[in-house]
Amino acid sequence: MKKLLASTAAALALLSGAAPALAQTTAAPAATEAPAPDALVRQVTSQVLDTARRDKAIQAGDSRRILSLIDTMILPHIDFDRMTASAAGRYWRQATPEQRARLQSEFKTLLIRTYAGALSQVKDQTVDYKPLRARAGDTEVTVRTEVRTKGEPINIDYRMARGSDGHWKIIDVNVVGVWLVDNYRNEFSQQIAAGGIDGLIAKLAERNRSNAASGASAGQQAARG
Repeated sequence: MKKLLASTAAALALLSGAAPALAQTTAAPAATEAPAPDALVRQVTSQVLDTARRDKAIQAGDSRRILSLIDTMILPHIDFDRMTASAAGRYWRQATPEQRARLQSEFKTLLIRTYAGALSQVKDQTVDYKPLRARAGDTEVTVRTEVRTKGEPINIDYRMARGSDGHWKIIDVNVVGVWLVDNYRNEFSQQIAAGGIDGLIAKLAERNRSNAASGASAGQQAARG
């Protein structure tokens, strides 16, 4: 599970660096169309690789720098609402509005911390893009890529959905045949069965506190280095 999350985080980290440039493109004249899903992946991947390679603070693992970048750059490209509901599965309907809000907040924090750990690992990766299989009018598509590193290439698929505003967002990621949300759904189901929805929220909060402490320690070491 940890290896899957690390690979997924690295994949999503590749998408975190181009939001400012894209925002300028889509926020300028209102007539400008949002990028197609495969074009979006290509644009942001290219820019984030360049950004991560040049940013010495990211390479050194500066957690504050990394989290700041994620907060402003990666969040616009991920539909956390939908990801949380999908991961919770049938239990999402049973949750109160307060529980939904708390679960979404903790799950979002968990994913952000996971992405943060991957950004400092972006170095010499290259990405091959597979032809997009989509029909006109599709509101969900899968963008397939292959990330090449020094070891074996990693097949990564991005499931993307088009919102009412016409913009595409990530709703799930498949790394070497395993969908991230499916993995979390299994984990969440077990934890809810053991301690209810509040028990799951408590477990996620505990994990986030541990991750935050580890990130703060890494950030202090980067600052001293």
